[in-house]
Amino acid sequence: MGKRAKRGKTETLALPVVGRVAIGVMAAAALGYGWLSRPASVQPIPRPFAHQVLAPSTTAHVSAPVHVSTSAPAPVSTPTPLVEPPKVADVPGRFVRQAVDYVSHQTPGTVVIDTGNTFLYLVLNDRQAMRYGIGVGREGFTWSGEQTVARKTEWPDWRPPAEMLLRQPYLPRFMAGGPGNPLGARAMYLGETEYRIHGTNKPDTIGKRVSSGCIRLTNEDVVDLYERVKVGAKVIVLPAAAAHRPSQGMPSDVASRAPDPASPSNRPSATNTQMLSSGLEMAESR
Repeated sequence: MGKRAKRGKTETLALPVVGRVAIGVMAAAALGYGWLSRPASVQPIPRPFAHQVLAPSTTAHVSAPVHVSTSAPAPVSTPTPLVEPPKVADVPGRFVRQAVDYVSHQTPGTVVIDTGNTFLYLVLNDRQAMRYGIGVGREGFTWSGEQTVARKTEWPDWRPPAEMLLRQPYLPRFMAGGPGNPLGARAMYLGETEYRIHGTNKPDTIGKRVSSGCIRLTNEDVVDLYERVKVGAKVIVLPAAAAHRPSQGMPSDVASRAPDPASPSNRPSATNTQMLSSGLEMAESR
């Protein structure tokens, strides 16, 4: 009786313990399941104040601006600016370069120098010529005759000959070509002589007798003549006595009608030609 009573009491005590363990296990399992199924962290969303603007939570994609191709407006036509013509040197009106009536039997391209009237004619045809105002040799340095253009030079150098240096020792022995050179922008050498047709940096000497025998034109005119005259062209220099001034009744645009140098009666004789004398000189600077 005593052993049975003890065993029954022990079993009675064991049942509640087992139930407690089972309940604890179930509670632990339920707690673990609930813990695992809970979100890791939940951040409370703050409420913006009335004056705040909520920024979008997603990235905003801004599309590139669309360039709509429209036809360009037609360009407004502007008038072409007028090109200023070359300035003519300040010379008297009658010495301005111009085409004039000129009766001659010379070949076109021939140069005729009217020393007496200080004009140079470039024959264009049998009835016309281009006329240029010129400066010629002063008294004692004029000459007449017939030569040809041996060579042409742009912006020629200047080497005064010995005879000129004896008379004017202050002159430079050499001067490179350029705007300050007394030979000007172009030079056309006549035959084997030292005479030449050249430009000048002193346009106020056109129409005067100031040189040592060379024929001078303004730089604008000598450039024009240089482009027209060919190497080998004939150059006829009339003696001052053979030139005749135009009558007062003739129009201002008509050239002086000098006698045709081609005729034997009017061709300068060799005795009148001073071209080969020992006093041949270049144009002086003044």
